[in-house]
Order: sequence, then C-alpha cells, then structure tokens
Amino acid sequence: MTQHCCEAMTSQVKRHCEQHDDPFDCPDVLIRFNVKFQKYGLIIHDGGTSSSTIGFCPWCGQRLPASQRDRWFEQLEARGIDPWEDEIPAEFQDDRWLTA
Repeated sequence: MTQHCCEAMTSQVKRHCEQHDDPFDCPDVLIRFNVKFQKYGLIIHDGGTSSSTIGFCPWCGQRLPASQRDRWFEQLEARGIDPWEDEIPAEFQDDRWLTA
C-alpha cells in the first residue's frame, strides 16, 4: 500500500462520495491517484475522465514521487507482454509489480 506525503493527500486519495459512484462526477473529489503507475493528478471536472499530472502536493508542498508509467511499460516489454494486445498479469494491475 502506498504511503502518501501528508494526511490531507491521504484523505483526498481515499475520498469516496456517497452521491457519486464515479469520482470524475463528484466535484468534491480533487485528486486521482493511479496505483499502478504511482501517479498523482488533479481531476479536470469537465464531464470526462481527464486529470492533469502534478509533481507537488497541493496541501503540504512536498515533491511527489515520479510516475512509474514508463517503468511499467518497460517491465511488461521485458517479459514479452504487449499491453495493447496481450492479457496483463494480475500483479501488473496494481502496485504489486513494483516489489517483484
């Protein structure tokens, strides 16, 4: 499980709205954290599912860890897996691949 930089970020990442099933529909959900890529983003509430990657915590100002997106693709490629064509192993669906 990922440890976030401060309590405010942890609270935002874990925020769940009882009125909206989709966090992109809830104006109170501000942060999207992609567990698989360890990537933080500010949700753009325009009716879509976009977010803008951020490098610093909006609450405590701490630098956030670098996204692991490129590394994720490199690890799959090293195993001969095409993420666009092949089935992605379960350990690559979340943050387990980071410790493998």
